[in-house]
Amino acid sequence: MYRSKKLLSLAQFAPCMHCGIEDGTIVAAHSNQLRDGKGRGLKAHDYRIAFLCGKDHAELDQGYAMTRFERVQMWEDAHRKTVGWLFENNHIEVRWR
Repeated sequence: MYRSKKLLSLAQFAPCMHCGIEDGTIVAAHSNQLRDGKGRGLKAHDYRIAFLCGKDHAELDQGYAMTRFERVQMWEDAHRKTVGWLFENNHIEVRWR
């Protein structure tokens, strides 16, 4: 399992990748998909995160306003935006060995 406290802590500097709010509640929301390493009592890899505000994270995990498919789509879209934000703000870079 890949873990990185540094990567997760970057959420505090980012806007919500779903609604765009910057309200101090932004967290690294892990994928709920089995394909991403999620299991019973086990979070997905730390690189499978989406920066979401508290409201959107709660809706993703416990909400009933969206179907399961809509929640997966919401997380996937936010994950893509999160990865883009990490690169565009120079938090991740590619290095050749």
